[in-house]
Amino acid sequence: MQGSVLSRRECMKSAESVPPEVVQQVAEYFSVLGEPMRLRILNLLRDGEKCVQDLVEATATSQANVSKHLKVMLQAGILCRRSEGTSAYYSVDDGLSFELCNLVCDRIATRIEEQAKHFRAFSIAGKD
Repeated sequence: MQGSVLSRRECMKSAESVPPEVVQQVAEYFSVLGEPMRLRILNLLRDGEKCVQDLVEATATSQANVSKHLKVMLQAGILCRRSEGTSAYYSVDDGLSFELCNLVCDRIATRIEEQAKHFRAFSIAGKD
């Protein structure tokens, strides 16, 4: 997935004309972001670079688990890594992931607000 850049035009073609390889790459990118622990780690990196131990403490999970998720995001090109002595530091290399998360969060919030309107209307109607 890393190293293959798809233009918006390629991704926006009709479904019939999108090559299966492109669909696969898009699905793989979304699957990387579809794991709750990866989203937690990504959110922790929002404010900048962190070492693995900081991420382990913040997520209250094992180093092996954090490292596994960091590796997946690194291979997908979402994160970058640098070493300093015996420590590894990770930061976000693909800001698009934050944009996608913001779009999804906004959409979920809109749906929740719409549902709340329906519940309010139902409870008001039931008071008669």
